[in-house]
Amino acid sequence: QVQLVESGGGLVQVGGSLRLSCAASGIGFSAYTMGWYRQAPGKQRELVATISSRSSTNYADSVEGRFTISRGNAKNTVDLQMNNLEPEDTAVYYCSARLGAFSDNIWGQGTQVTVSS
Repeated sequence: QVQLVESGGGLVQVGGSLRLSCAASGIGFSAYTMGWYRQAPGKQRELVATISSRSSTNYADSVEGRFTISRGNAKNTVDLQMNNLEPEDTAVYYCSARLGAFSDNIWGQGTQVTVSS
């Protein structure tokens, strides 16, 4: 059974940091492009960051320089280090896994991040 389980969300003040983690099971993890997306109330889900099977990374312009995505193939985990958080970062954050460019994303259940001003 394929499963992505996120953890690490919570409430933080502006300028603070959080680290999200996603544990994957039921997939050949090292072959997958892993990612983090987020969805704020009333908005569409948007890309935050991805990391390929070769550890190439891609970031949304809004988080570039503040967020860092990393993966641990030995433990089947992907993390998102979020620094200098802003109120606009408040959203439910979802972990994703995708095998190829034309494959559908597999999604986790999401974890809430709230940044208070």
